[in-house]
Amino acid sequence: MDFYTQLFLYLSILYISLYLLFLVFRKKPSVPNLPPGKKGWPIIGESPAFVGAAKSGCPEKFINDRTAKYSPDVFRTSLLGEDMAVFCGASGNKFLFSGQNKYITTWWPTSMKKVAIFPETMEKFNKDDPKKMRSFLPEFLKPEALQCYIPIMDSMTKDHLESDWSPYKEVKVFPSTKNYTFALACRLFMNIKDPKVVSKFADPFARIAPGFTSVPINVPGTPFNKAVEGGKVIRQELLNIIRQRKQEISEGKDAKARDLLTRLLTEADDDGSVYYEMDTSNKIIGLLIASHDTTSTSITVIVNYLASLPHIYEKVYKEQMEIAKSKAPGELLNWDDIQKMKYSWNVACESMRLTPPAQGSFREAITDFTFAGFTIPKGWKTFWTVYTTHKNPKYFPDPEKFDPSRFEGNGPAPFTYVPFGGGPRMCPGKEYARLEILIFMHNLVTKFKLEKVDRDEKIIYNPSPVPSNGLLIRLQPLNQ
Repeated sequence: MDFYTQLFLYLSILYISLYLLFLVFRKKPSVPNLPPGKKGWPIIGESPAFVGAAKSGCPEKFINDRTAKYSPDVFRTSLLGEDMAVFCGASGNKFLFSGQNKYITTWWPTSMKKVAIFPETMEKFNKDDPKKMRSFLPEFLKPEALQCYIPIMDSMTKDHLESDWSPYKEVKVFPSTKNYTFALACRLFMNIKDPKVVSKFADPFARIAPGFTSVPINVPGTPFNKAVEGGKVIRQELLNIIRQRKQEISEGKDAKARDLLTRLLTEADDDGSVYYEMDTSNKIIGLLIASHDTTSTSITVIVNYLASLPHIYEKVYKEQMEIAKSKAPGELLNWDDIQKMKYSWNVACESMRLTPPAQGSFREAITDFTFAGFTIPKGWKTFWTVYTTHKNPKYFPDPEKFDPSRFEGNGPAPFTYVPFGGGPRMCPGKEYARLEILIFMHNLVTKFKLEKVDRDEKIIYNPSPVPSNGLLIRLQPLNQ
């Protein structure tokens, strides 16, 4: 055997030996400590159990079962076809509310985007769009601007109760308040006053919400298909209105209009393209969804408690009558009147604690991060939900009891009462919702005494709380 052959053989043996040693002693990659839980069925995950608990009237069951079994801090599941970490308790809420753009970012489920967003703008609908909208909204929703809307809200509420409630001995509250809140949103956000135009939106809009958290199977007859078709109608109607409004603006009409649509078209960077019009439509639809559905369900559950608890109604009535007696005939409510409705707002808050208008919100992890000792991988979706705190006796003693005094003084501990979210990501429309709710309560209790016809009527969640039979209320007109 010649020298070079021997050298090659020795080097080969050395290389193989070193490689074997490397394989034996190399540091094995650490497996991330994922949150405990299970993914459920392929593709659909645990979505059927999540939706089923909501439709049974007990959405907190899905959460409570898993926090008891896996972890009170965070657990793993699969919803809407996504790996998801559900954050629990006040600490979980605080972490997600304060982690925006550091650990997480805004995320819309595919089903929601397909329903609400123009397909042509789907790629353009990125993570900056919600940020741009949120930066624009505070100007429109700040207290100084909202003060201008109080007389409009008060006037429209009086007209609604006079036309849709007064002629009847009994009223189904939920469909009635949906019509009212939608008409008010159309007036304030788009300056639409014609009831015929409002109805063009209202009918297809009613089909949207149930499809948001449904399995995105676009087959005729499914909730998702109905939502998609409703979304198409709404988007086309909005495009027509946007183009008409742009024409009116170019002609100098409604130069003093205060509505959001006009301001979007005059103050934003309009490049004149159809894509800009579609983008404006996307923003308006998102705002209508956020303001209309949650506010109408909030008003409905508040009326439910007022009709079920006479002692609560009497205290609200007393507070509101003191305000009503201070007004001249025909004088509308103002900002100072709203600030006097402290007990009424406590009642509204307790109603939303027990029956929240929304279950929570989704986010997406933009980096690997650790919470409560568990790793949340980049790309996973996160979910915070009201049901880990609102009925938790750790935060609210005797949680099923209706007790407005919980909100006196400093109120609940931070990050425990979260119907509007919290921290930097708190809903910018909270004050708008407060005004709408309190003005409705004022006009309702000073005009009618309320009695619930079916005291055992069930509340189901689809995804917002909905009375199974519309909440039929018997009205007793009061002497004005």
